[in-house]
Amino acid sequence: MSTIQLEGTAKTPRVAFHDSPLSMEISGRSIPENSIAFYTPLLEWVDEHLKTGGTVDVSIRLEYFNTSSSKCLMDLLKRVEQSAAEATVLWYYEEDDEDMLEAGEDYDAIIDMPFRLIATAG
Repeated sequence: MSTIQLEGTAKTPRVAFHDSPLSMEISGRSIPENSIAFYTPLLEWVDEHLKTGGTVDVSIRLEYFNTSSSKCLMDLLKRVEQSAAEATVLWYYEEDDEDMLEAGEDYDAIIDMPFRLIATAG
C-alpha cells in the first residue's frame, strides 16, 4: 500500500497519497455516504507510512465537506501530528469562501503543526 490514488466523485474527494516522497493531497468535495468507510484506508496509510516518523506535506483543497468528513479530517491530521517527524499542512481555500478559511483556522488552532492558509482565485 505505497500509494493511494482515488478519483474524485460528486460526493468523494480526489485523493493522492504517495510514499516517495511522502505527500498527501485531498481535494474536491467530501460528503460521502459513510465517511468512516471512506477515510479508514487513508488513516491506515498514515499509520503505516508515518510509523517511523518522516517528513510529509499535507495539501487540502476542499471546496466543501460535511460534519462527518470534518471529524475524519481531524482524525487524519491528529495522526499525522502524532507520527510525522515534520509536517506542514497547506490549506487552500477560495479567497471569497469565508467558511473554508474559518475551517482552516479552526484546524490550525487545534493541530500543532505548521499551517499555511492559502487563498486562491475563485
